[in-house]
Amino acid sequence: MTSSYEHKGKKLKDAEEFLSLYIQETDLSEDWLHERLDDIKRAGSYNPTTEELVFGAKVAWRNSNRCIGRLFWKSLHVFDERHLETAEEIFFALIRHIQFATNKGKIRPTITIFNENKVRIWNYQLIRYAGYEISGGTVGDPDSIPFTKVCMDLGWRGAGTPFDILPLVIQVGNNKPALFEIPKEAVLEVEIRHPQYEQISKLNLKWYAVPIVSNMKLSIGGIEFKAAPFNGWYMGTEIGARNFADVNRYHLLPEVAEAIGLDTNSNMTLWKDRALVELNTAVLHSFKEDGVSIVDHHTAAQQFQLFEQQEEQANRKVTGNWSWLIPPMSPATTHIFHKPIENLIKKPNYFYQNRPF
Repeated sequence: MTSSYEHKGKKLKDAEEFLSLYIQETDLSEDWLHERLDDIKRAGSYNPTTEELVFGAKVAWRNSNRCIGRLFWKSLHVFDERHLETAEEIFFALIRHIQFATNKGKIRPTITIFNENKVRIWNYQLIRYAGYEISGGTVGDPDSIPFTKVCMDLGWRGAGTPFDILPLVIQVGNNKPALFEIPKEAVLEVEIRHPQYEQISKLNLKWYAVPIVSNMKLSIGGIEFKAAPFNGWYMGTEIGARNFADVNRYHLLPEVAEAIGLDTNSNMTLWKDRALVELNTAVLHSFKEDGVSIVDHHTAAQQFQLFEQQEEQANRKVTGNWSWLIPPMSPATTHIFHKPIENLIKKPNYFYQNRPF
């Protein structure tokens, strides 16, 4: 069993490693580092400054092995909200995050960091659609069914449509989780239509503009921030080839195929592939026409290649999770598919954590 002394020593070592990286990539000196470490040892624990927190959150994105969009890691906007105490204050900070990140469609990569010991956000993403079990099937997003039940146990009642936006569930300390409805005007949604196939428009599909992940923890210098929602912008296949197409999500390929008249009687017709391409075309077309930031998977792969080049120039080893970096549609058309990459975990980073319900 690890003693509290050993645990404390490891956390101080983690802080020293992080701050050593911090001075390597800034203009700070070794003397500054020694003074900072002396202060931390006297205090007995590490409490990052806002400047250190900003640096750590950005580098955590740079180290995120599953993310193909790391080229833009330096552009991350960081809100330090560790001082907030109540669920209401945290809710208003989350709404600000949504509105700031959305930016009328010109999406800004953003993270909001809350007190590491007190705050937990129960949502998978700040904005996500509900899922309901009904006789004979599911309405909405099947992946959201467990959390939708939690929200209903807390008193929420959705409209029962395929695209009901779930409320925010915020827990402070050991208090009972508090539920807050997200104002409709805070959420930008895109109605999905196709440039050629009007039948796809008649499926009445839509998706929210900004994917704000809220179930991961941010690890910086031995400190784990369990509530640190962050976002970039969507790669089109995340919506068109996964959220809409996966059989355990909205499972829309049969409907799309029928809508555009494909022969679904045999796999040899490649109807799934053709429906998948047209569904992804519709997603990209709709976001672009509405002026909402999005990237196609070919461009995203080219951006990742540029990220690789920049990291090599900075003498940093590029790491990644290959199975996540290859796009879920036509992966062999990208350079990533043909290039081995080591899935070495570096810190700072974002990590999955057990869900609180």
